[in-house]
Order: sequence, then C-alpha cells, then structure tokens
Amino acid sequence: MSEPDRTLSYGPLPEHVVDLRLPVGVGPAPLVVVVHGGFWKAEWDRAHAGPQSAGLAAAGHVVATVEYRRVRMAGGGWPGTLDDLALLTDTVPALVAAAVPGRVDEARTVLVGHSAGGHLVTWAASRHQLPPSSPWHRAEPLPVSVVSLAGVLDLTLAAALGLGGDATQALLGGGPDERPERYAAADPARLLPTGVPTVLVHGTLDEAVPLEVSRSYAAAAAAAGQQVTLHELAGTDHMALVDPTSPAWPSVVAAVDEALRPHP
Repeated sequence: MSEPDRTLSYGPLPEHVVDLRLPVGVGPAPLVVVVHGGFWKAEWDRAHAGPQSAGLAAAGHVVATVEYRRVRMAGGGWPGTLDDLALLTDTVPALVAAAVPGRVDEARTVLVGHSAGGHLVTWAASRHQLPPSSPWHRAEPLPVSVVSLAGVLDLTLAAALGLGGDATQALLGGGPDERPERYAAADPARLLPTGVPTVLVHGTLDEAVPLEVSRSYAAAAAAAGQQVTLHELAGTDHMALVDPTSPAWPSVVAAVDEALRPHP
C-alpha cells in the first residue's frame, strides 16, 4: 500500500486531517474524497481505507482520505461526527486544490463512502434539504457527485436490523422512537430528493450491511422523484468493495467514473 503524499489539516482538532494521494502525471485530475466506514466506531480509522485510496489514485484520481470523530471518541457521535462531515465536505476540495496547484479539476469532485462512510457522504450531499435552523444546513447543494459502497443509507432500517451491534443507536443516542428529531436530521433516506448525482454499489453477499439497505434508499429516492443508480454485484461481500485486488474492484472504479460524467 502506498503511503500518502501529504497529510493536511482541515480543522482545529487532531482528527481533522486528510491524507492526500496523487496520481501519476502532472495535469488536473478529478478529486475523490474518501470517507471510511466502520459503523462510526472509534476503532476503525482511515488507515483501513489506505488500499482503497491507493487504488483510486492508481486509477487516475487525486484522492483525499479524510478522518473524523467517531463514537466513543471525545466529541464523536451525535453531533460531532456530523459536525466534522459538514466541515470537511465544505472545505476539503478547496484545501486540496490550494495544496497542489494545477493538479485538481475542481469542477469534478466525487464523495466516495463505504459502509458508514456511505451514510456520511449521502448525508453530506443532502444538507440543503435540512431546515434553515439546522447548524448543518446549506443554501445550495454541494457541487459534487456521490458514490456509496454498501452504504448505511436508511438509518431507520439499520436500527431495526441492529446493524453493527446497534451502531446506529450508538451514533444517534437511541432508536427512532427515542430520538425522532435526530433521525429526521441524520437519515439520508429522509432527506430526498437531493438532486445530486448518486451511484450506489452493493454486493449480494453482504452480511454486514444487507443489500436491502441500498434498495430501500433507492426506492425512497425514486418515490421522491430522484433516480439514483444501484449496481448490485453478484457474489460480492462487504469488504470486497474496498479491496483493489478483489474481482469487484473494476466495478467500483467504473462507478466512480460514472458519477464523474457530466450530468444534465
């Protein structure tokens, strides 16, 4: 696995860092912001996204692999994890472009999240759907596209299924009946339509986050008038989507390229 070319800070806290990997060549390339998964838990950090990030850089992208506060860390969970995602998605693209002049095509940025990271990137791209009273509200959508890899995209369903050992309840401080206002603010399936180009990739053999979670989000999007693309990969499990040596990897790279294509 390649080490990062540089590590930058996007905020004041030790967790507010981003590892930068550059592709071969000197011209501008699309920017991929990688948000790692791990059910929002402290024990999973950006290190496990290193091979994925190196693989995306080898595919020709500038890759920014971000860190954020997680459950059982100081300030993590509700609301700190979402605070960090709002901050980093607002600032990292310009930060990276300034750090490596001429290397980033700023008009082509995609947020890529795996598992809990899939939740976080789809949520970040939904912030303009939050009420203006929300601290995370944006007046306009982020100028990005989104790729969710086996994402936890329906928090109500995730809570009902007890995914990650009730990880959703740990993130939000309870279930949907106990914390309805938090689910309303944090669940991407409730913040549709986004108008942001969104591609979902999910394996049929995923036991950590069942395929039905991405299907539920895609159905909610369609009901809200937004078409998202869902690629179901037969015979693929949860971790294959972040493994550049897996048979699923070409489909992941293709999904990123699909998300980066111009959209009307």
